[in-house]
Amino acid sequence: MAYVPVPKDLTKVKTKFLFNLTKRQLVCFGSGALVGVPLFFLLKDPIGTSTAALIMVFVMLPFFLLAMFERNGQPLEKVARNMANVLFLRPKQRLYMTNNFYDCLARQNQLDKEVHSVIHGKKADKK
Repeated sequence: MAYVPVPKDLTKVKTKFLFNLTKRQLVCFGSGALVGVPLFFLLKDPIGTSTAALIMVFVMLPFFLLAMFERNGQPLEKVARNMANVLFLRPKQRLYMTNNFYDCLARQNQLDKEVHSVIHGKKADKK
């Protein structure tokens, strides 16, 4: 009797669509082929076959990376966006500020004293 291993963590299991590839992989590979193959045939005669093939590989490489690269369950564009946020958009040092409850009470006490002195000062002027 044949046994099939079943993974315990089903969150990492992805449904396969066609040719044992996910929909995302099919779209990325298809778009890479739509860009790379015509580019190869356009460049084959003017610059040679090997150079055209090399250029086609370099043009199709980002599509391949978008399809296959994944870190911590996140695709390449999310990883790149997070890295851009950390490196360029967010400040390098974040300020750690606490709200000191006792300092708030001291300020409130000072304000209460000022209000009390204003109120009693006016009453003293009226007498």
